[in-house]
Amino acid sequence: MWRDLVIIQMPVIEKIIRTVAVYALLVLLFRLAGKRGLAGLNTFDFVVIFLLSNVVQNAVIGADNSLLGGVVGAVTLVAVNSAVTRWLAGDPRAARLLEGTATTVVRDGALVPGAVRRLALRPSEIKHAVRMQNGDTISDVRTGRLEPDGQLVITLKPAEQGATRGDIAALQRRLTAIEELLSALAEHRADPDGPRPSGS
Repeated sequence: MWRDLVIIQMPVIEKIIRTVAVYALLVLLFRLAGKRGLAGLNTFDFVVIFLLSNVVQNAVIGADNSLLGGVVGAVTLVAVNSAVTRWLAGDPRAARLLEGTATTVVRDGALVPGAVRRLALRPSEIKHAVRMQNGDTISDVRTGRLEPDGQLVITLKPAEQGATRGDIAALQRRLTAIEELLSALAEHRADPDGPRPSGS
């Protein structure tokens, strides 16, 4: 039993190479599948992911079922992923190459048909993203972009955007100034010979 736990049944370097190769293959497959594959996991995406993990399992572990072999594979996978993430964070060209760039799918309240078709996005998905980001309909959208990570980012038209804290603070200042002016006018009417309110 202990032998099965701690004795790796293949060379460690082969285990590392297998893990790195499968990682690289999956990154390439998801890159070729495009941003749509990451936009939101539907039932079919879950099926593919479950089957994919089962399909590549033997390619990673080979003939080795040892605990130590699994540890080597897991450490290799996490280390490679960490290295790739750091590389992409520091090299914009590599990030563009491996992750791609954002694609505009809505412009001035209308879908961009070529982009929507190429990314295999359904209008219902875009409408859902609009509602989740405080819009009502696609016509409210100035631009909608599908980011490389699959997130649909919506920018509403100025007339459709909600008020910000800055907008509310500015409105409060203007209301306070109006109240002060009205108060001064009321005092002036009560005492016409007194000082005139500023701005009148």
